[in-house]
Amino acid sequence: MISYFVMSTFYKEAESNVRTTYFYLMGFFVFIIGIGWGLSYFYESTLILWIAVILSVVMSFTSYWYSDKIILSINKAKPAKKEEYPELYRITENLAIASGLPMPRLYVLEDPQPNAFATGRDPQHGVVAVTTGLLKRLDRSELEGVIAHELAHIGNRDILLSSVVVVLVGIVVLVADFFFRMAFFGGIGGREGRGNIVVLLVSIAFMILAPLLAQVMKFAISRKREHLADSTATLNTRYPEGLARALEKISSDPHQLRTANDATAHLYLVNPFRGKEQKSWLHRLFMTHPPVEERIKKLREVDAKN
Repeated sequence: MISYFVMSTFYKEAESNVRTTYFYLMGFFVFIIGIGWGLSYFYESTLILWIAVILSVVMSFTSYWYSDKIILSINKAKPAKKEEYPELYRITENLAIASGLPMPRLYVLEDPQPNAFATGRDPQHGVVAVTTGLLKRLDRSELEGVIAHELAHIGNRDILLSSVVVVLVGIVVLVADFFFRMAFFGGIGGREGRGNIVVLLVSIAFMILAPLLAQVMKFAISRKREHLADSTATLNTRYPEGLARALEKISSDPHQLRTANDATAHLYLVNPFRGKEQKSWLHRLFMTHPPVEERIKKLREVDAKN
């Protein structure tokens, strides 16, 4: 009964995530074109509208097809060689079979902080990346719990939504910078006065929009999905304590992830920032995970019932 319920929820969440991703892509497409139309009307230049259309198409295409490559590059992840990490491959292959998923590509980050994330547009193109610190600190059962959690994100298609949002938020920031330059350097065709004021106001709107998109990301990559991934992981490993111990070790590790940034922090198993969560409002804005203590408690409650 429990397995049926979890798997039913699993498929519903996967379908919901795909629909949400397409909604984000279409919303981004319409939004950029709308801004382009408004500016082209104001400046009486159809070139701006064409630029907006091309930008929307290219960025939407890029965010869907290449977001995983962009994320791996940002985090400086390198392909994990099977002969160098045989245990990682064995664990992942076994769990992929148990999850009914294709074998994901494996990547490694040279970093002392134990952590992991998954990316990719669908299960056929899934990627699991782990840090060297994770491989050194966790035992087999703990590593199984972590890999099972990341595979659950792949199966739920959380990774597509997470990866696309990273790219779209980044584009908004770039567009904001573009509008600022237009305002300060004379706008299109050297227009001054009222035109520059309008462009400056638009750029300010974009700067406000960027953190708002981060909030949308916070709700899209919801706490419910993290708990669902934890639950699915325990369903496949049959050992909740493994993931619970892994979360304890990861959250208590003092090392700061070298490539940690607000755009990709939500992808990781545990928040990669250390000692900044309570100091920076920006970091709090991008916090998308439920408290580690809460996750551990739920996992051990499941273990106690079994």
